[in-house]
Amino acid sequence: MVKKEATKAPAAEAAEMPGEAPAEEFSYELKIPQERVAVLIGEKGATKRELEKATHTKLQISPEGDVVLMGKDGLLLYTAQEMVRAIGRGFNPKVALLLLKTDYALELIDMKDIAGKSKNTLERIKGRIIGTQGRARQEIEHLTDTHISIYGKTVAIIGETADVAVARQALAMLLQGSMHKTVYHFLEKKRKEIAFG
Repeated sequence: MVKKEATKAPAAEAAEMPGEAPAEEFSYELKIPQERVAVLIGEKGATKRELEKATHTKLQISPEGDVVLMGKDGLLLYTAQEMVRAIGRGFNPKVALLLLKTDYALELIDMKDIAGKSKNTLERIKGRIIGTQGRARQEIEHLTDTHISIYGKTVAIIGETADVAVARQALAMLLQGSMHKTVYHFLEKKRKEIAFG
C-alpha cells in the first residue's frame, strides 16, 4: 500500500475563503484479486459510483485489480480504502459500506501465519472456521454481531470495533485448535458480560 500526496487542486475549485490555501489531494494505491474487480465496479459501475459518492473520492480500477483512490479528506480516503479491501476480501459491497459507520472496522487475519506453506493445513483450518454447512461461521457472526468472510488465505471481519475484537479472539481460538463448543461457550460468556457489564 503506497500513500502519495498528489498535486494540489486548482485554487478556484478548492479555496472557499480568500487567502485560504487550496486543499491537497491524497492518493492510495492497493491491489485486489482480479476476480473481485467486477464486484468492486458493480453493474454498470453502480458500486464504484456509490463508494465514490459516499466517501467523496475518485477510484481508478484496472482490469488486473490495481486500484488508485484519490480524495482531499484523509479520513474518508482511508475509509474508502478499507471498503475496497473488504470487497477484495470477499465481502458483499453492502456489507463493506457498513465501514462508513462510526466505530466500525475491518480486521484481516492471514491464515498463512498459522498454516505456513501447507495447502492441506490451510484447507483444514478454513474448514474449522466455516464448519459443517457454514454453521461455525454463522454462529460466530451471530454471537459477535459481525460479518465474516473467508477468502483465499485470509479471514476478514467487519463490525463494531469491540465486537470485531471478540470475533478475532474466537477465530484465533479455533485456529489454535479449540473445540467449537468451547469457542461458542466463550462467546456466550462474553455476550453476558457485555449485556450486564
